[in-house]
Amino acid sequence: MEKLKVVLIGAGGRGKTYTGFMKDSDKFKVVGVADPIQQRREFVRDLHGIPDENCFDTWETLLARPKFADIAIISTSDSLHYAPAMRAIELGYNLLLEKPVAPTPEQCADIANAAKAKGVKILVCHVLRYTSYWGKMKKMIDEGCIGQVMSVHHDECVGNLHQSHSYVRGNWGNTAKSSNMLLAKSCHDIDLIQWLVGSKCTYAQSFGSLSYFKRENAPADAPEYCHEGCPHEAECYYAAQKLYGINARGWYRTHAFQQQNMTAEQVEEKLRTTQYGKCVFKCDNDVVDHQVVNMEFENGAVASFNMSGFNKGGRHIRIMGTDGEIYGAHGDNVFYYYSFKTKETQEIRPSAEDMGESITSGHGGGDGGIVNALYKYIAEGIVDSTLSEIGISVENHLIVFAAEQARLQKTVVDVREYTKKYLK
Repeated sequence: MEKLKVVLIGAGGRGKTYTGFMKDSDKFKVVGVADPIQQRREFVRDLHGIPDENCFDTWETLLARPKFADIAIISTSDSLHYAPAMRAIELGYNLLLEKPVAPTPEQCADIANAAKAKGVKILVCHVLRYTSYWGKMKKMIDEGCIGQVMSVHHDECVGNLHQSHSYVRGNWGNTAKSSNMLLAKSCHDIDLIQWLVGSKCTYAQSFGSLSYFKRENAPADAPEYCHEGCPHEAECYYAAQKLYGINARGWYRTHAFQQQNMTAEQVEEKLRTTQYGKCVFKCDNDVVDHQVVNMEFENGAVASFNMSGFNKGGRHIRIMGTDGEIYGAHGDNVFYYYSFKTKETQEIRPSAEDMGESITSGHGGGDGGIVNALYKYIAEGIVDSTLSEIGISVENHLIVFAAEQARLQKTVVDVREYTKKYLK
């Protein structure tokens, strides 16, 4: 078996995860990396034995070279997908492209249209499709277990601490720096709903706002930075020392500061000089902290999606059909099937075998699952209903953009007409 050669553009958490599954694989060989942070670049270089001449500090320098791999993984920050994707397509690279595809509908459409014209293949990292949990659910729906899907209700519970970390203090809190909240956090979920329903979206409507994490809700005597002696630190859920201090749980600190094994002095410096140390009510965030989206589909099904930062976290779904219903919570790795015919409820515990192979770790197996699907798609030309190829992904991104337009304009958007403006 000849290995597919891979270059990685963006060696952060997502890029390292995907290429990590390729380590010691008989299907892939990582042969190049580009990242502006030396520590991340060198980690990938050493892990995969990449020669120094194939290690670059910018994507521009990597893609200035003639094409030297089969696939480029693009896992830069959300706002920096477009330019490297378009250049890689021009060079003839197939892509594994982190979601969201790009921050604007025009850029998303450009990438899809360019890939179609060039004849390259792109998978977008809607990794939930590749988990045993959602895969088993989709299989049961397609087999007719609940009859015709009529209604879907889906909750994306962001989690109050995750909301404050990523979408208030963090990289995705400001629309101009990243994208709107629905795109950044929930294009996963809109894609998932459309995939499960199995029909194209016709209309979208949305409501939501930034209501809580804003300056007017800060206590009157709260300082700009938590370290300046906030009198409310003891009872504040979001006090910076609790989340990022040297004695705090390491996950938040590592993801905020992108450094391992920090000293107390290094942590304190970050808390004095970055937004992660600011009062959670006094940051530059402008994305919503709660939002609902209503959708109608060509087959008559309707769906409601609720995204909120005020909860413990997790995904919950209820799918209602003419012969029964399915409901459950992804984090529990169990869902329930109720049959109208038998009037019985079955507990369904999906396993890796439900996806036809062994997949483990990362998004409930989705990270490894999409890497396996990538090989089958590129090397073997295998296409099935799970595949999150660029065409369907961008169509579902356009549902997100249409819903955001509906929210801002307080209207209902015809998604079919909206899509026609962008896709060739």
